[in-house]
This record gives sequence, structure tokens and C-alpha cells, in this order.
Amino acid sequence: MNESIAKTLAVLPNKPGVYIMRDEHGKIIYVGKAVVLKNRVRSYFRNLASHTVKVKALVAKVVEIETIVTDSEVEALILECNLIKKHRPRYNITLKDDKTYPYLKVTLQEDFPRIYATRRQMRDGAKYYGPYADAGAMHATVKLLRSMFPLRNCRKMNPDRPCLQYHIKRCLAPCAGYVSKEDYGRMIKAVCMILDGRTTEVERELKQQMQAAADSYAFEEAARVRDQLQAVTKLNEQQKAVTGGGDLDVVGFAKDSTGICLQIFFVRGGKLIGRDNFFLQDDGDSEQDVLTAFVKQYYNEASFVPREILLPVLPESDELTVMAEWLTEKAGRKVELLQPQRGTKRELLHLASENAVKLLEERLRKGQLSLQTEEQAAEELQLALQLPDPLERMDCFDISHTQGTETVASMVVFRNGKPSKKDYRRYKIESTEGKPDDFKSMQEVVYRRYRDYEDLPSLVIIDGGKGQLSSALEVIRGLGLYELPVIGLAKREEEIFTEGSSESILLDRESAPLHLIQRIRDEAHRFAITYHRKLRSKRNMVSILDHIEGIGAKRRQALWKKFQSLEAMKEASVEELAQVEGMNYPTAQRIYDFFRLDLPDKKDALK
Repeated sequence: MNESIAKTLAVLPNKPGVYIMRDEHGKIIYVGKAVVLKNRVRSYFRNLASHTVKVKALVAKVVEIETIVTDSEVEALILECNLIKKHRPRYNITLKDDKTYPYLKVTLQEDFPRIYATRRQMRDGAKYYGPYADAGAMHATVKLLRSMFPLRNCRKMNPDRPCLQYHIKRCLAPCAGYVSKEDYGRMIKAVCMILDGRTTEVERELKQQMQAAADSYAFEEAARVRDQLQAVTKLNEQQKAVTGGGDLDVVGFAKDSTGICLQIFFVRGGKLIGRDNFFLQDDGDSEQDVLTAFVKQYYNEASFVPREILLPVLPESDELTVMAEWLTEKAGRKVELLQPQRGTKRELLHLASENAVKLLEERLRKGQLSLQTEEQAAEELQLALQLPDPLERMDCFDISHTQGTETVASMVVFRNGKPSKKDYRRYKIESTEGKPDDFKSMQEVVYRRYRDYEDLPSLVIIDGGKGQLSSALEVIRGLGLYELPVIGLAKREEEIFTEGSSESILLDRESAPLHLIQRIRDEAHRFAITYHRKLRSKRNMVSILDHIEGIGAKRRQALWKKFQSLEAMKEASVEELAQVEGMNYPTAQRIYDFFRLDLPDKKDALK
């Protein structure tokens, strides 16, 4: 135990709160909460022999401890969840998979809300449903809801006139004032109730609306509501009744050599309406610890908390009390964490665990161990490069151009050895347009990426040798990022160049770390050249279409939108060309004839 930790332990507060452990580089490696900070933190440094392997490894790396005092343990729990989500410490149990899952967003903050899929949750007044493990099922849900309810789906309402969606009876045209805010609000309320699984209540309300419309002789409105009622009734019949009633979540647990699987069944109004699953690495934590961490992190983000959450193993008694109090406060009504011993609920719990087992078996049988093997490759690469921190995020940059024209750069991101395509970025380089200068181009792109210090990676990979690496380092270090590891990868011999070393690193040709870094480099090259080709094709199309009478900026844009390439346009018939927005038959014929003439300037443009 170092002197700094000894001093911290001596003055720990006798109050509830959160403790933050850091390593020698100042990085947060663990976040925990305690009823009494003094007792909990000191327990890590007593009887070390009795601790698990994971705790021993954690204690060995801790060089600094920070504490935050709270008024209650519930406040400490909320703060712990938020800090884990923000920093994703190495030794905390974290749900890594759920960030890639989509949500359904209902924009309740708008006068006339929309519903659409998103992968980002924001504190903007909207209501989010999910995350959905099956994106296909989620999109099918959106399609079903839009067929049942004529919701608007335009981003900006045009008050001038209703769009096509209104005329084909897929929208009530709130933009033109054809529906009141109250009537539209009732429709959105029904959508939210269906997403909550409360279809029986929706049926009752729709029956009342239909009867009211019929009594008022508004038979067209009554027929529209009747169609909605029939769709909801059919949906209700398809859902399986599993309990006598009520809302509950059932969490199943399974573990094998490939990792841990948590399966959640969603029961709403006594009917099973869906499920979700999460895969975690097995770091030696107990089933109780995994389930406790899962409940905290999952329901900290969940849009809906049911009255009951069924678990195969309950948290420790003190933790259970605090979590139930926190969930009750979050839901606005009583919430219970239960471990059923008999009856239907026990059977549901057993079924959820059985499904978790089957998912792990299927994962193993199909050879879908990418999470484990890719993370292992990332760990081996970390060791090969002698880096202090796990490679949780790697950024890789590449430059593409044709003799200095249409110069672009790509940045691809791999998280824990897997591509994270939502983080990919592409850049149009401005500083070197017209003159090839890969070094200056690389400096521009790394400056634009790291000038704001946002979401820094564990490693930066530059596609190139010493020159490219030196150019990038000049900018990155100039921004004050002295601890950010940066390497260059030269393609010819697959040499890895590091800062301050004249000797390159040559990894085994058959090793997993080299295959991983090659994959990252090749993905960056693919992403860059795809963007470059798209811009070059667009430029060529603009150039050649200038030779055709009747083609201006608007028609050029419409042709590009329709065909995407000169080759596709060249193969198009006169009829297909005439169908382009803003096009007429004579101009389409001129385009068709032009591509079949043997003109020198056209050949130059097509090169």
C-alpha cells in the first residue's frame, strides 16, 4: 500500500457515497458505492488473501482513491450508475452490448409527435422504448403502428399544403391544421400504450371513440377507428398470456466457457410481449454480483420500470432495500425485486434462464465467439506494443486522392477489437486540394479529429510509415495530447513504427494482433477509397453533362440522385432517363444519344 492510499484510508468519511479508484496513469479503473465509505473502502485492503482474483488485481493497480459523499445511499447508487456509464471502468461489470441497440423514440416534446428509430438517447423530453436486440422486429413494429395510426413522419411540417402521405391516408396533415392537437394526442397516447404492452386499455378507449363518432354521425371517422381497433385486437390475440395480469420483467441467467448471457422477458398486462438479451465477459464475478450490476445499469437507462422484477438470485439485503427504493422513486410507484420459489412466476424465470442457456449454446455451435476472440487479439496487441491500458477504442486514419484531386480522409473505429461503424467519420481535405501532400492531409484530419479532445481512443493508428507518423505526432502532441499512443503501419513489410524509436516492430505473420491491425488498416482504406470514388464519379458526371443541351444544375443533381454513377446512366434507356424528376422526353433522348456518340471531349471526361 503506497503512502497516498494510507493517508486516504485514514481520513475516509463515515457517510454514504461513491468511491473512485484510479491507476498510476490517473485513469478510473473502478467505481463503487457504500453505505459507509470508511468501512467499504478499507475492506479492499484487509485480508487480501481472501479476495477474488479480480479484486486482488484491482487492488494491485490502485494508486489513488477519491470519494464523493452523498445524502443517502439511493443518491450514491444513482451517482455510481452515471459514473460507470460515463467512464466504463475496467474492473466494473458493464453492459457493453446495449450501446449498439436501437430505440424507438416518440417525440412527446413536439405538438404533433413522431415515432422513429434512433441509437441515441437524449434528455429532450421525448419518450424512448428499448433497447431492441432485434432491429428487424423493431422496424416491423414501427411499420405496424404507422399502418394502424396515421402519424406524421416528416421532420419539418410544411404549412403550405399537405404532402402525399395525407392524400394516401397515411397522415392526418397536422401541418395544414386538418387535425386538432387533442385528437392527435389521443392517437399518440394509444401508440405509447401499445408499446407499453397495454393493448387491453387501448381496445377499450378505441371502442369508446368509435361509439362516440357513430353517435355523432361521423361514420368515416368511426370506420377509421374501427380499423385501428381490429388491428389492436389482432395484435392482442397474438400475444401469449403467461400470468393473471400485471407488468413484470423476468431476468434469466446462464454462464459457460464463452461468457455470460442475461435474457429478459417483458410481461405487460399479464402477456409476454417481447424479450431482450445481453452477452457479457466472464471475469470471475458471482451470479449475484452480475445480476446486481445488471439491474442498476439496465434500469438506469430503461424507459419503463415494471412493478416486479424477477431474478434468479437477489442482491444482498442492504443492497436490495436501496435498489427497491431507487426503482420505486424512478417509476413513481412501488417496485419489487423478487426471487419466486413456486408457481407461474417461477416457471417464467426458469424459461428465461433456459433461453439464456440456448443462446450461449447456439453462439458456441455457430462459432460466434467474435467478442471473446477479438478482445483477446486486442489484449495481445496491447502486450505486443507494451501499452499500459486496454485497447478499448482504436482510431485508424487513411488518405485517398487522385493526383491531389478530391483528397479525402477516413477514420474508422474499433471498440474491443470490433468495428464500431457508428463512430466512422469521413473528411474532405481542404488544405491540399489540387496538390498531393499526404503528410499535410494527415495533419489536417488528426487536427480536426482531436482538437476538441472528444472521446479519446486508447490507440491511434496511422496508415503509413515514419513520415506519416511524424506528421500526425507533430499535430497530436501540439494539441497537448502527450499520453495518447500513436503508431504507424507501413504496408510493404507490415512494419509498425512507434514514437521515439528508429526500430520497427514486426509481428508474427500468423498472429492474431497482426491480423487485427491489418483488418483495421484495410477497413480505413476501404472507407476512404469508397468516399473518394463517390466524389470523383460525381465530379465526372458534372463535367460530362455540361456538354449536353438542356442539362442545368437541378437536372444534374436529379440525375446523380437517381443513377449515382456515369456507368449506370450510360446503361439507362430513354424511358428510364425520362422518369427522372424534372426531366422531359426530348432531353432524355439527347442524353441517351450523347452517350452513344464518339466525341474526344467525352472520352477525356470518362477517364
